[in-house]
Amino acid sequence: MLFLALSILVPLSVGAYQGISMKGEVDGWYSRLRKPRWTPPGWLFGPVWTLLYTSMGVSAWLVWRSRENKRELVRPMALHLTHLALNFAWTPLFFTAHNLKLALADILALDAAIVATSRCFREYNASAAELLQPYLAWTSFATLLNASLMLKNPGGAPSIR
Repeated sequence: MLFLALSILVPLSVGAYQGISMKGEVDGWYSRLRKPRWTPPGWLFGPVWTLLYTSMGVSAWLVWRSRENKRELVRPMALHLTHLALNFAWTPLFFTAHNLKLALADILALDAAIVATSRCFREYNASAAELLQPYLAWTSFATLLNASLMLKNPGGAPSIR
């Protein structure tokens, strides 16, 4: 149960920290970007990420408990940590560095890492793989949003008038 708690609480804590620490950028720089009409409202991100981080944690836990010999889990856990690292890297690339191109490269790698993790997890527990599908759907949508923002704001955010 400790693994389950850590698998959920660590991503939730990092996500919450990033959300709180980026509030100034969201209210400032991000608010000035030209956005597509289909950009989700800001209030939606917190609840969605809470659900996604929880499902990621449960997914990893299902794989973790699938084998008595934990050495057999090096590959799936390495993939899990890879997608988490790419996930956590996106926020500072986008909101702190304001580097929409590098953030797009990161999120494309994240999409691939989620697919690889899900395929690998399926070998250990089918439910674990299914729990990652909403995460893949959301990050795929976020990839399109990132690309759209990059195209609509080639010079960065418009200045305050």
